[in-house]
Amino acid sequence: MGKVRRKPSILTLDTAQEQAAVLVLKRFLADRFELERGSFEVQELLELFSREIAPHYYNQAILDVQAHLKDRFESIESDLWALEKS
Repeated sequence: MGKVRRKPSILTLDTAQEQAAVLVLKRFLADRFELERGSFEVQELLELFSREIAPHYYNQAILDVQAHLKDRFESIESDLWALEKS
């Protein structure tokens, strides 16, 4: 069986964040589904989330920030127009 090429994750965590996320996932799987999984298996699950799911949240966050900034700039522009002397 050949090695599967995976697209790289665009989001990365530092070592401490990654270890904490693995622990959270391990605890969740154990508590919710009574599944005991090793760190290697849970790490692979975390990588899947980082590669396939996290970019959707990231992109939505970017869109939300763009909308917020657009509203904010329009408000500032309106305030500047109000200051204009005739």
